[in-house]
This record gives sequence, C-alpha cells and structure tokens, in this order.
Amino acid sequence: MQNKKVQKETAYIHKGFQSAEHQDSLAVPLYQTSTFAFETAEQGARRFAGEETGGVYSRLGNPTVRVLEERMAAMEYGEGALAFGSGMAAVSAILVHLTKSGDHILCTRGIYGCTFGLLNILKEKYNVSHDLALLNTEEAIEAAIKPNTVCIYLETPINPTMEIVDIDLITKIAKKHRIRVVVDNTFSSPYLQNPLKLGVDFVLHSATKYINGHGDVIAGIIVGSDKEEIEQIRLSVQKDFGGIISPFDAWLLIRGIKTMHIRMDRHTKNAEELVAYLKTVASVENIYYPFDPSNPQYEIAKKQMSGGGGLISFTVGGMKEAQKLMNELQLIKIAVSLGDAETLIQHPSTMTHSVVPEKERLEMGITDGLLRLSVGLENSIDLIEDLKQAFAKL
Repeated sequence: MQNKKVQKETAYIHKGFQSAEHQDSLAVPLYQTSTFAFETAEQGARRFAGEETGGVYSRLGNPTVRVLEERMAAMEYGEGALAFGSGMAAVSAILVHLTKSGDHILCTRGIYGCTFGLLNILKEKYNVSHDLALLNTEEAIEAAIKPNTVCIYLETPINPTMEIVDIDLITKIAKKHRIRVVVDNTFSSPYLQNPLKLGVDFVLHSATKYINGHGDVIAGIIVGSDKEEIEQIRLSVQKDFGGIISPFDAWLLIRGIKTMHIRMDRHTKNAEELVAYLKTVASVENIYYPFDPSNPQYEIAKKQMSGGGGLISFTVGGMKEAQKLMNELQLIKIAVSLGDAETLIQHPSTMTHSVVPEKERLEMGITDGLLRLSVGLENSIDLIEDLKQAFAKL
C-alpha cells in the first residue's frame, strides 16, 4: 500500500502506516515517550551521527509524529512534512528558515492577526522587512517585489475577508525572480486545495482547524516540495527553537484526518445553504464566500479549489449591530478558531485581528461590521433557525 497510488480519501486513512511495523496494531499506536533507549553506547553514537535509523529523543522525531508527517505529505502532494505544537510555530519556523537580516517578505494584504504580529517582531528585532499588498495582477506583483524580496507569503482564502489569491499567477512570477512561495492553506484544507501542485514551495496549516476537526488540539504543519530541505528545517529551526508537537496531539490529528473528507463535504454543503439564506436577509450588507457565483473572484476560486469550504464572512452595519447579533445567537457559539463540529462566530476587528492597527485593518477590508462564521456539522435547518431569531432582534 505504501508505494501504491491511491485516491486521496484512501490516503487519509492509510498513508504512512504499516501495521506490521507496530505489533500488527490496526490503529496507529501512541508512543508517549520523551526519549528512547539504546542497546549499546555505539548504537547511540550511530543514531546521533545519522548513520542508523531509530528513535533518539522525541524532539527530534517520534514514531506517532512520523506517521502524521508522512500522511500530511501525501495529502498535500509534497515530499516531506513537519508537525509543530501550533500553527504559529509552523509560520515562525518557515519564515525564520527562509529569511536573514536585511531580507524582505511580500505578503497578501490580508493575513492572520498573529502572523501580522510575528512579521512586526521580525522587522523590529531582526531587520526582516515586509509589505502587505494587493497581489491581484501581474503588474501589481512585479511592482511590489523588491531586490531583497526572498519570500512571498500568502493566505488564500484570506482570513477573514475570504479574498482569493491566484496561486498560479503568484508562482509564475516568483519563479522568474527566484523567490520562494509559502501558502497558508488552513481555510481550504488539503481536501479542497493543494498549492504544491500549483508550483508553491511550502504549504502550512493550523492543524488545529480542519485537519483535527474536533476542537481539542493546538497544532501546526509544514509540507514542502523538497524532502532534503524539510529535513534541514527539522534539524535546525525546529530542533533548536523547539516548537514540536506532542505525540498525543499527533495521535489525535491522525484520528481526525480519517474523517476529514467526510467532514469537509458537510462543512461545504452547510455553508452553501447558509449563504443562500443570508442572501435573503435585508440587514446583511455583504457576503464573502469563495464559491458564490456572484463573487467577483469565483472563477479564480474554481480554478484552484474543488469546493468553497466552511467559512463565510458577512457584514451587518457596524460594531453595535455585529455584537448584538452575536449575543442573540443561542445554538451558534461565540468563539475564535474554525473547522470544529460546532458552528462558531467571531468578530475579527475585536478578536482575531485586534492586534492589527485600525488603518491597516481597514485596508485589509476588516470593518467593525464584519463577522466570520465557521459553519459546523449540525443540521443546517437548525443553524438557519438560530440566525433567523437573532436577526429578528436586531
């Protein structure tokens, strides 16, 4: 099975694991250990020297974590993967790996609030500059690239405005300038979008979200197109910065991945039904969803995604109206994060993106009336009824 090409849904359940190598266990075992014993001193020396495979210390590798990494590499059509203790640990690791003092990072104009905070730390402490730009045309991208640009970092869809970035256009220009491209693929999941197949160098995920799917893990993933480079990151940035994942969290992610394709289909179906309902609500001013045919970026979304996913953003007046609507909901929970079985709603300008100064936040399109809805796995009838009663009280 390991060398046989299978459909992606099958890979989510089987890739990276051979029962015969783990006491014939059907489920991936949890290797809850910090270190590994050597039979002899010479064996320990060989393993530290990289002359022999086997366990050394779980910060350097763990059998449960390795199954997760191999499975994620297969899911994103990459050559290697690394698992981290959080999505931001993954973001930090890849940006530290790709940059040095004096370098420049070019980003989409909208990014996650904590990524924005990290970029400012890199700028203030380590002289790694960045720019946020609307990278929607070849001319705009060329104009934003500087002589010291080493990395283009993008989210697509962008959090929380759901803007779509044309990955193929970005990679075409980046390769001409020998610039590396990193895509945060959290909002789509590997089931709906695979940036490495479009020429991207690295894909990352907050695995906390759709990969886990159950709201009980904090984790991050990097998948790369070059296995040797992934191993370099493992033995340098990851090892020395130490943002590793625990074996138990890796085990929970492996369990979540087995149902990801089923969950993503339901997330998407529910989201489409909620978009149709929101279009009938007079107090909803704007709706942002990738596979909405009225979305001006619909054709780009269809080109690189196989479905719209479970995230919807919409606007309802200003902060007063947005917070009032949230407070009137009974079934839908007020919470940050996304990709859980439960439907969640949050107010980006005061929550996930509150760290972003108002000027930059408004340039990103994050107004005080914007709400982000992570559509869960409930029956959509109940979700619509909850929204109806809340809108009736606005």
